Amino acid sequence: MPIPEVVARFNRHVTNPVARLVAGSLPPFAIVVHRGRHSDREYHTPVTAFRTGEGFVVALMYGAEADWVRNVMKAGGCKLQRAGRTETLSNPRVVTGPEAMDLVPMLVRGPLRVLNVAEFLLLRAG
Repeated sequence: MPIPEVVARFNRHVTNPVARLVAGSLPPFAIVVHRGRHSDREYHTPVTAFRTGEGFVVALMYGAEADWVRNVMKAGGCKLQRAGRTETLSNPRVVTGPEAMDLVPMLVRGPLRVLNVAEFLLLRAG
């Protein structure tokens, strides 16, 4: 079950603007740069992203139906600002279950389970 809408709304208006100040330079926090499906406006969404052998995996705190995820899926990729670098990522794929949890560091698996995070976005570098 994703995070409740009231929490999402608070995060969108209060937490996210603050998180954007440090997310691009303080791993595992990162910023997904993507374009709106309808507006074509550029958005900067703070996320938690972990490096994988192929690219990155992003914990989907609000589930795969979040607008930013749908934007990235439709566009076929995005840019990710992390640790002071910007990388172009492609081939987005939502993964769930044991395969997904195995992609993130063991240290964060417990907290992600407590938060009921069960979906992740896998993105390839390049």
